[in-house]
Amino acid sequence: MSRGYEPQEVRRVRTPRRGEIPALVEQILGHGKLRVRCTDGKVRLGRIPGKMKKRIWIREGDVVLVKPWEFQSDEKADIVWRYTRTEANWLEKRGYLNL
Repeated sequence: MSRGYEPQEVRRVRTPRRGEIPALVEQILGHGKLRVRCTDGKVRLGRIPGKMKKRIWIREGDVVLVKPWEFQSDEKADIVWRYTRTEANWLEKRGYLNL
């Protein structure tokens, strides 16, 4: 093995599943709440669930995956996943993001 060579980790990008919509974080509101602009054209209030709150930091401009609530689906959604910049670029190339 040559010096300085590190094998690259192959990682699959999580694509939106049934009922999930990619979105862009517009504003951090505090207390685990965000304003997100979804690819369906709606602006929703996103909530970061407790299991994600301590593990993942979300900033303005990040691309996230949201799942709209069954009740008030046009207004509120839960954050399901945060994409890295590389994953967001991959999604944009494949046509998943049209913000």
